[in-house]
Amino acid sequence: MRKYKGSINLLIILCTTVMISSCAPKMLTKSEIFPLIYEEAPLSILVLPPINLSTAANAKEYYSTTIQEPLSFSGYYVLPYEVTSEILKMEGIYDAELLTNIPLAKFREYFGADAVLYTSIKQWDLSYLVIASNLTISIDCLLKSTHTDEILWEYNGTIVVDLSGGSGGGGIEALIAKAIITAINTAVVDYVPYARIANYRALNSMPFGKYHDQFNKDREQQIVDQRPSAEKMGKVTP
Repeated sequence: MRKYKGSINLLIILCTTVMISSCAPKMLTKSEIFPLIYEEAPLSILVLPPINLSTAANAKEYYSTTIQEPLSFSGYYVLPYEVTSEILKMEGIYDAELLTNIPLAKFREYFGADAVLYTSIKQWDLSYLVIASNLTISIDCLLKSTHTDEILWEYNGTIVVDLSGGSGGGGIEALIAKAIITAINTAVVDYVPYARIANYRALNSMPFGKYHDQFNKDREQQIVDQRPSAEKMGKVTP
């Protein structure tokens, strides 16, 4: 009987281990996921205007102010976004969707860029339910080589920001106070810092460029496999 109980306990442990491992996020090294960026080691990156798939009309403007800094900190020379945007507009290219049809070699010819960063804003949503409010920002990133047309890096940066006013409990007075705080937080929310967090979250997975002291030293750094095809979600509290 004791032996039987031991077998049952072992089976439970094994099943629990399998369930935990199946729920855990997939971890891989940077060199396993993005080998081509290590081979090519691009120096300069051209950031194209994002494609806005969200319902927020101003999402593109908020995003555009937050991408250049973290990309530069990752060790790459980033062509000035405002300048390249104006040049594209002068060429009659106002729609970001049209940029996907331009041969990558053209960006190398006119801008001298080694790689081009495409971005899609999938979500920029503010949900408000009186005593609870969340801001969701989700951005897909895709870096392609202007020399080979190959994908060098791709990732998704998603955050959910809790804008509600503190924890629950405390009676009707506490609920009213929480509703007021939530309404205030929702009304005055500054989207830029949270867009910056989403960008940093995505770009943290990118192998460092030649202008970073950790260049080529992060090959074995493990990251969550959070490419657009395998979305995950993180949560931050302001």
